[in-house]
Amino acid sequence: MNIHEYQAKALLAKFGVAVPRGGVAFTPDEAVKAAEKLGGPVWVVKAQIHAGGRGKGGGVKVVKSIDAVKAEAERMLGMTLVTHQTGPQGKEVKRLYVEEGCDIARELYLSLLVDRGSGRVTVIASTEGGMDIEEVAAHTPDKIQTIAIDPVTGLSPHYARRIAFGLGLEGKQVSTAVKFITAVYKSFVDLDASMMEINPLVVTGSGDIVALDAKMNFDDNALFRHQDIAELRDEDEEDPSELEAGKYELNYVKLDGNIGCMVNGAGLAMATMDIIKLYGGEPANFLDVGGGATKERVTAAFKIILSDKNVEGILVNIFGGIMRCDVIAEGVVAAAREVSLHVPLVVRLEGTNVELGKQILADSGLPIVSADNLGDAAGKIVKAVREAA
Repeated sequence: MNIHEYQAKALLAKFGVAVPRGGVAFTPDEAVKAAEKLGGPVWVVKAQIHAGGRGKGGGVKVVKSIDAVKAEAERMLGMTLVTHQTGPQGKEVKRLYVEEGCDIARELYLSLLVDRGSGRVTVIASTEGGMDIEEVAAHTPDKIQTIAIDPVTGLSPHYARRIAFGLGLEGKQVSTAVKFITAVYKSFVDLDASMMEINPLVVTGSGDIVALDAKMNFDDNALFRHQDIAELRDEDEEDPSELEAGKYELNYVKLDGNIGCMVNGAGLAMATMDIIKLYGGEPANFLDVGGGATKERVTAAFKIILSDKNVEGILVNIFGGIMRCDVIAEGVVAAAREVSLHVPLVVRLEGTNVELGKQILADSGLPIVSADNLGDAAGKIVKAVREAA
């Protein structure tokens, strides 16, 4: 789950992480009130969307008057902000964060994430913070330090000092940075975050260290321990189909292709998307119905796939271990009838009750094409979509 910048900063502040003062606003008048409460002479008006690159897209502006705060708020609210992370469709700005100005002497970079390879929380830091951190990673990776933290000992002071020295900090800044980094690490672990990015991490003219921006993602599987964080969810920032899938405990991610996929098991779903591409097609989604899906969940999954206007064909690929093939078949037939199926449908079933499942499909009277194996299924759906075009 993602949250907005201002929400991330509020969480970090509770752990003692230094952040600038600010206020959220949903209208230009609220933006003005937030600026007046902060006092001048400089404010930063920031669009709040779940995407990076806001500054380059015109979503972050430094202003020096209350009138300018209002003017920028009027410009940003309701605008479609396009960044390299939103894609060309962009995202509508529905809330702003008005923040006090900051005397920036240096811009650094700090992030934490769960490294699946090492199984450890890993700290990534760089002296080259700011809007072009992707360019730094691509062209000068030697300027980025990566440190995996032992989960038994946690972030020991020597780790934090190593990071501080790597950022080029000196004197009192080192001890300040050690406290800052330690607090960031504690917030990451205690809140069950999956990613935290502070870019830029700034050193002010007076030598203070401040999180000028903050992005946080959380492990959905741990949200039951953090009801306060779960309540921060902004559904306006999420894909409607993915939200609907969440109601049925379906793992769904929308993609840009035209062949919808319904599979049980994440690994099998990945393999299915790969083989669709191998046969010259493009998957429209990742969808894992899980091992214990019911007829109702399968029907919901089918509807979600068809709600994507780009879908021109569907491939159902099920290996029935825990999941029974007859249950999948009943769900597919029910959904196809309910939504008046209008695109080619290829189904590959294997495993528990496979013959019964195939019989249900054959007896349905619907134009469902059966496949013997995954390669056969991918070839048939790609061919069917091309012929229907």
